[in-house]
Amino acid sequence: MDFTPSELMIVNASRALEGSRVVFVGVGLPNIACNLARRSHSPQMELVYESGVFGAHPARLPLSIGDPTLVSDATSVTSMADLFMLYLQGGLVDAALLGGAQIDKYGNLNTTVIGDYAQPKVRLPGSGGACEIATNAKKTVMIMRLKRRAFVEKLDFVTSPGHLDGGNARAQLGLPGGGPQLVITDRALFDFANDDHEMTLLEVAPGETAVSIQNDVGWPLRVSPNLREMTPPTAEELAIIRQQLDPEGLYR
Repeated sequence: MDFTPSELMIVNASRALEGSRVVFVGVGLPNIACNLARRSHSPQMELVYESGVFGAHPARLPLSIGDPTLVSDATSVTSMADLFMLYLQGGLVDAALLGGAQIDKYGNLNTTVIGDYAQPKVRLPGSGGACEIATNAKKTVMIMRLKRRAFVEKLDFVTSPGHLDGGNARAQLGLPGGGPQLVITDRALFDFANDDHEMTLLEVAPGETAVSIQNDVGWPLRVSPNLREMTPPTAEELAIIRQQLDPEGLYR
């Protein structure tokens, strides 16, 4: 069955959310993955958007977190302050999908600047709610394309905390959320299931190897002894993505 690397990434991110009831989601790739999960294996999933929408059922891909399509048929629409304080900081968000411009081996994210903060090469959108989400969600799943400029040894700026500098650093700082569990890309899947909470290569896309993945990662990569191939999309999952969620192919 033919599928694109982006479709492989979206499907695997969707599957990673199975069993999560309340999911904090952004626009773009995370939005497609969450809505695929809700339309396939997790129909009871409640989608939460940063703008103050709980239990969203968007009829089309939202253009931003302020898109009116998020409000249609939603369970609740609140202020952003209530959403963050009562739902997120209240410990009611089971999982969150985040992306970024840079990620390091402990799952810390940069969405602020590339280069020096005072005189950056690129000024990025910033945190928005990502720092609070990464701090408080019970688990975090990252979804981003695998490129050497994104998987770096040292972030130019730490916007959202992952496992900080590894080990029990999150617990020592008193962060309530569970931190990153998976990083899902178009070429590989990583987890943090070791005492150091360091990113470990777990699965590769068809045609990829540990060597080809290492070539685009900026630090010596841990590789699982049980390295395997990523599970391909099913015909049903591809039909939902192509016909319902992204018929114009903006993301897939």
